[in-house]
Amino acid sequence: MDVARRAGDRAPPAERVRNRLRRAVGAGVADALPSGYQRLGRVLVLRLPNRLAPYFPEIGRAWLDELGVATVLVRTGPIVGELREPSVRHVAGDGTETEVVEHGARWRFDAARLMFAAGNRTERARMGRLVRPGERVVDLFAGIGYFTIPIARAHPTIRVRAVEKNPLAYRYLLENARINGVADRVEGRLGENRQVDLAPRAADRVVLGFLPDAVPWVDRALDLIDPQGGWLHVHLIADQRRATENAIARVREALRAGGAASTEPMHAREVKAYGPGRTHVVVDARVRPDG
Repeated sequence: MDVARRAGDRAPPAERVRNRLRRAVGAGVADALPSGYQRLGRVLVLRLPNRLAPYFPEIGRAWLDELGVATVLVRTGPIVGELREPSVRHVAGDGTETEVVEHGARWRFDAARLMFAAGNRTERARMGRLVRPGERVVDLFAGIGYFTIPIARAHPTIRVRAVEKNPLAYRYLLENARINGVADRVEGRLGENRQVDLAPRAADRVVLGFLPDAVPWVDRALDLIDPQGGWLHVHLIADQRRATENAIARVREALRAGGAASTEPMHAREVKAYGPGRTHVVVDARVRPDG
């Protein structure tokens, strides 16, 4: 193998794809190709400019060959609706079911029909570290088990009631509980979380992991927290400027409206960027429902 070929093999994946496209469809397409991509197990998700749409199949095949993935999807729009469904186009390969492994946990899902935010990796791991043995946890927006699985894996005495309204996500939630060996610790509930029958005043911790704004569900979470108090983890999108302060203020107001109070200073952390000038924030609040 000559020196030039070895150097090409060491190039970043996007550059290798560009080189392949230059030969196949020309430099104009190759030079317009963005470098970024998201790999979800065997599925690759790309963001490509619309002007490259006629070449999506060629671009997809080039990525298949260079990265060895099974399927390539192109994101065509935002995550939409309360069911958090991705807007994607299948451009190459076969099969969109995949599996992602993080910190020893496994999530199986259909990448063309269900979202998986790689940028939430640190937050998923953090939730597993926050819980304590014996806690009773409710996950009001469980999805495929994004937070439920790390929490349930944290200790064999933890029990999670996991609520999800999307039937497909719910099916994967139960499957992921099984493949992670925590099916006996996860009680799945299919339905809208305001309507699902959940024992009142029987939770030590409630996770509200819905974007763009879980604050409207704070009152529902307060119905579930033990009278002696417990934790809420409220996710929302805030303007980048003073994001954590503004997020805490919104949660504080929601607690006040629900007749509750925080029993210690609230903490907020930025999870990831969420579009220009906006940030995904989670607020941790220890609360007493009758505050």
